[in-house]
Amino acid sequence: MKSKAIVFTGVRQIEVKDVSLKPVSSTDVLIETHWSSISTGTEKMAFEGLIPSPPFIFPFIPGYETVGKIIKVGAHVNETLVGKFAYIAGSFGYEDVNAAFGGASQLVVCPVESITVLDGIDEPQCGIALPLGATALHFMDLGEVTGKKVLVLGQGAVGILAVQLARHMGAKLVAATELHQNRLDYSSADPKVNPSTQDVSAALAGNEFDIMIDSTGVMSAIETGLRFLKFHGKVIFGGYYQRMNIDYSQAFEKELSFVAARQWAKGDLLRVKELIRDNKLEAKKIFTHRCSVDTDLAEAYHRAFNDPDCLKMVLNWKEKA
Repeated sequence: MKSKAIVFTGVRQIEVKDVSLKPVSSTDVLIETHWSSISTGTEKMAFEGLIPSPPFIFPFIPGYETVGKIIKVGAHVNETLVGKFAYIAGSFGYEDVNAAFGGASQLVVCPVESITVLDGIDEPQCGIALPLGATALHFMDLGEVTGKKVLVLGQGAVGILAVQLARHMGAKLVAATELHQNRLDYSSADPKVNPSTQDVSAALAGNEFDIMIDSTGVMSAIETGLRFLKFHGKVIFGGYYQRMNIDYSQAFEKELSFVAARQWAKGDLLRVKELIRDNKLEAKKIFTHRCSVDTDLAEAYHRAFNDPDCLKMVLNWKEKA
């Protein structure tokens, strides 16, 4: 079976190509993609050739933010799933191309246990936000934020969801910093500070934070943020960092704890789905830009990777999607 897919064919090279799907096994589902999105973290690094290891060997299909409709199930899968929307974390179901993570395809074959059915969600495209929401939720669990003061560095898509989740989970105060005012305007933090136009020390005066969550990946921002942590404060590293380079003296003086957040934990996708379903997490607000797969994809990826006003680029795979 053939499918149209987005393929990274080399460093900063992208094409839409026909690829071959593996047969649907007894425990697989076949999904027709309606929406996918572009990761500005791992996917950007892979696009630029900064992850030269399997499965990121060119050519490969990217994508782990995909929502589609189940159109076929294997012999050992409940047939009632047919017609339902589901989030797909990716797929290795291809015969002639690598998959990293393989979700950016018109048709996707994947094991049924790797999908999250989106029952009860009025707008199933919001399922695109499940991995980002689950990542942010994992930050909350690692930080044990209930009753604490939380500082979130960066208000990209993950940072905006992290602020919402910290408030939902009972943080005493949730502040955020962000250099780009348009991003800050989307934030529900209070206070929210733009270091390019405000004195951060004055804006955060009187507050010592228990937890600092970084979603910038910028060492200078992290180093500045350490000034506002209390003794025995905790730092959650929420991005992927090729190298860490910060002044150790503040960590030493305050006996700070540093925690690397790798990914969401088991069950977090379902928890986020329930929060979206119950209108306790406003996922749709991060979808700032849209593009059809049939138009200039190179421009869409360039904007997603480089335009600070683009929080999340949604790719439409169907005309009416």
